[in-house]
Amino acid sequence: MTGVSGARKDDATSNTITGGIFFHAVVQGRDITVQLPPTITPALSGLPTPASAFTGRDQHVEQLLADLAPASGGAGRQRTVLVSAVSGLAGIGKTELAVQTATQALKQPDWFPGGVLFTDLAGYDPERRLSPERALEGLLRALAIPGEHIPHGLEDRQRLYRSVLAAYAREHRRILVVVDNASTTGQAGPLLPTDGTTAALVTSRHTLDGLDVRLHDLDTLDEAASTAVLDQALRHARGTDDTRFTDNVEAATVIARLCAGLPLALRIAAAILAAAPTRPAASLAAALQAEHTRLDKLARPDRAVRAAFDLSYQLLAPGQARLFRLLPVNPGPDLSTHAAAHLTDTDPDQAEELLQHLADAHLIEPALAWGRWRMHDLVRLYADEHGRIYATPDQRDSARTRLFTHYQETTQAANTHLDTLPGARASHFPDRAAALHWLDSEHASLTATATAAPALGHPATATSLAFSLAQYLRYRRYFDDWITLTTTALTVFREFGDRHSEGKALNNLGLALQELRRFEEAIDAHTQDLVICRELGDRHCEGTALNNLGNALRQVRRFEEATDAHTQAATIARKLGDRHSKGTALNNLGNALQELRRFEEATDAHTQAVTVFRELGDRHSEGTAWTAWAITHNECWLTGSNKSR
Repeated sequence: MTGVSGARKDDATSNTITGGIFFHAVVQGRDITVQLPPTITPALSGLPTPASAFTGRDQHVEQLLADLAPASGGAGRQRTVLVSAVSGLAGIGKTELAVQTATQALKQPDWFPGGVLFTDLAGYDPERRLSPERALEGLLRALAIPGEHIPHGLEDRQRLYRSVLAAYAREHRRILVVVDNASTTGQAGPLLPTDGTTAALVTSRHTLDGLDVRLHDLDTLDEAASTAVLDQALRHARGTDDTRFTDNVEAATVIARLCAGLPLALRIAAAILAAAPTRPAASLAAALQAEHTRLDKLARPDRAVRAAFDLSYQLLAPGQARLFRLLPVNPGPDLSTHAAAHLTDTDPDQAEELLQHLADAHLIEPALAWGRWRMHDLVRLYADEHGRIYATPDQRDSARTRLFTHYQETTQAANTHLDTLPGARASHFPDRAAALHWLDSEHASLTATATAAPALGHPATATSLAFSLAQYLRYRRYFDDWITLTTTALTVFREFGDRHSEGKALNNLGLALQELRRFEEAIDAHTQDLVICRELGDRHCEGTALNNLGNALRQVRRFEEATDAHTQAATIARKLGDRHSKGTALNNLGNALQELRRFEEATDAHTQAVTVFRELGDRHSEGTAWTAWAITHNECWLTGSNKSR
């Protein structure tokens, strides 16, 4: 028999409940007292079955368990239990992490003797989304509250629900609450306990920083964990004898890479093979290679990667959705906030706000350095699909032009700060260090842009970046990138019949090949450059080609030819009045003469070079010439000493 008693004295209201039935009238009072019956059926009933294929999350599980543990706060008092919120991209495995963690927590003696309450809020599915009121009704029913005694209204249900959880905790029947798939703080907040003892786990695609919770961001799996998930899922579905992934490790690695460490994609890939027991792993790896069909392939009748992304995308505001669709326009692996501002034709503050919204939804993520953003590979494919559909209203072509122009102009400005000669410096950067920092940050995006630009209808971007990045790539010793960019530009110049620029590109190609000690190829590139310069009658270009050709010839010990090339280069520079080129040719001539053991002539050449560079104020080149002079002078002295003996 259930009884309810109430008493009023001095305007104080109190309520006492016995027998385990809670009436609606209870929550109208200011104070609620709950008395539980001696025997309580544990609330554990709705926790999903944990997946058999689960790996790569040990550290996350340990962190969450540490928060869930009923640790003492000292002096016999229990600490306030943190509510933990796990957030991440759709398909990243948030629910599975929560289920696996809850399953382990329930096995711990005396952690959660009251069991677990689990509710899926379906926060990103407009057709299935639960309001907090409906979710509370389900949780109260799971706690054995009859429907006729569940109050109406969010506030009353919330007060009753939290009172029941607190009563369980006081009776040492602590409950674990798992709130899955919340889309907002407003949806999840009313379901969280507030008694300081009851624990909760929340999962969301958004960072729920509006709640008083400990935040856990979930990232993709690494390659080893990804291949393990593939193998475990397949064996679970087909038995331990199905070794298609372990029999072809290369194919498994390719599939893991194409799924980009996303657990949902990995499980779907394993399910595809499980449904076709004779299909080899290599066949699936080949099928997933094509970017334009990969999302279509990663689908099963009950789940799909694209469908998971759809639910997040549909919640974006128009400005956020437009930026999301434009981000794949950038060919590089990440994007700066300033670059995004050019992409969207807005100011950096507005761009950062939009980017932060996308990051909160885990559709993008901050890169290692603040102010840079990146996309998961499969999300990038998804965004690009929508970007192509909305290309006209988004003004996608104009956005690409703005971005590429930003890259070209800023790279050219940075390049002025790398020149060792006195001269004007672009005002984009305060000094050389700032210019180098920008180039270091943008290196990957600039290289990817220069390579991709011709096929995207922007050949001038490729050629501009190839030339303006040359000093930087040489300085940072990115010689492979230098060759790639220069070869790309060379193809463009030949296609358009631009012989002058072709010669300049051949010169840079030869220099990069020399740095990698591919001297015969370098000689060929410089020789082709020399032919073009003479064909065009460009004497300055001819002198540069001869000088660089001489350096390459010297490296393969063709010293006489090298000496001749440098002599011609010095003569041309003298006639043109190009003092810096003259100093460079003289210094290189000295190096070649030294190899021929013509030390006095070599010393004279280096001395002239030192004088030229000093007069020009080029301290770097002057130092190089002094070093060469010292080496030659020392050799000359040693040789003279040997003769005297």
